[in-house]
Amino acid sequence: MQNIRYQKLLNLMKMDGYDFIAINPGVTFKYLTKLDFHLMERPIVLIISQTGKNALILPELEVSRAKESQIFDSLFPYGDNPATWHTSFDNAVDSLKISYKSIAVEPNRFRFLEYEYLKESCPLAPIKSGTSLFEQLRLIKEMEEIEEMVTAASIAETALEATLASIKSDVTEKEIASELVLQCLRAGADSEFPFPPIVAFGENSANPHASPSDREIRDGDVILFDWGVYHNGYASDITRCFAFKKIEPEIQKIANIVLSANEAGRATGKPDMQAGHIDLATRKVIENAGYGEYFTHRTGHGLGMEAHEGPYIYSENDLLMKEGMTYTIEPGIYLP
Repeated sequence: MQNIRYQKLLNLMKMDGYDFIAINPGVTFKYLTKLDFHLMERPIVLIISQTGKNALILPELEVSRAKESQIFDSLFPYGDNPATWHTSFDNAVDSLKISYKSIAVEPNRFRFLEYEYLKESCPLAPIKSGTSLFEQLRLIKEMEEIEEMVTAASIAETALEATLASIKSDVTEKEIASELVLQCLRAGADSEFPFPPIVAFGENSANPHASPSDREIRDGDVILFDWGVYHNGYASDITRCFAFKKIEPEIQKIANIVLSANEAGRATGKPDMQAGHIDLATRKVIENAGYGEYFTHRTGHGLGMEAHEGPYIYSENDLLMKEGMTYTIEPGIYLP
């Protein structure tokens, strides 16, 4: 398994001082192998050494697909009896000569199930959080990744345009959310979504993570859409607000302030600018307008194979932005 992404991983492992990494199926696994194994009750673990050698522990039923990929150095399959699974872990660990050397895992993905098997097989090896390593790995996107995200955004916007025609008196949040999902799929989205689409009317729109309910629309309601799609595994994440039939002057004023804050953030987000300065730029616009206490979250987050990933756009983040980083700018004002 040798490619640009794999070499990037090995370089980061050397920089961070990790001898091995161990990963479950998920975005990092897919990023490196282009394989999308489903992680269920059976453990699947890919172990990669700093030298580039790798070993895959997996169920027997997945062996043929792994062999066809021709990207794994060694396969260590196991059967259905959980009492025998530890043997595959032991053999994989022995083949890589892990012994007492360090292993980095993704703390928000690597399960306790796999951790226990791995720890039993190499009790002297320190298993550590590799958060920084894994975040750095996908932080700067390749052009083909950006193109997939542009397509994902276009699909989401096309679906919204089709959904707006369904909004009429007495329709519910759930009904519009269902229509939005249908239109996304018709427009070419992957069947899996980055997160459940949010459609919120009136007072519910003040909840950044509202769930669509049976609440019916009323004249003058603000309608919040927060949704995104995957296209070939890459995400979009978009927020749009509308008013139903009429708009109150204060709501129009607030919408203009948020738009100005968004524009300020976009103007600030340039290479070698600290991520925190983007947040400060959007926040300053809203604070100067007198609504600072109602801007209750960070300005944005990275976007890629996950809807939320690095870089995170919050005021204390001194990360220097680089060309190829992809992220959202989504300031907001949430009135109780």
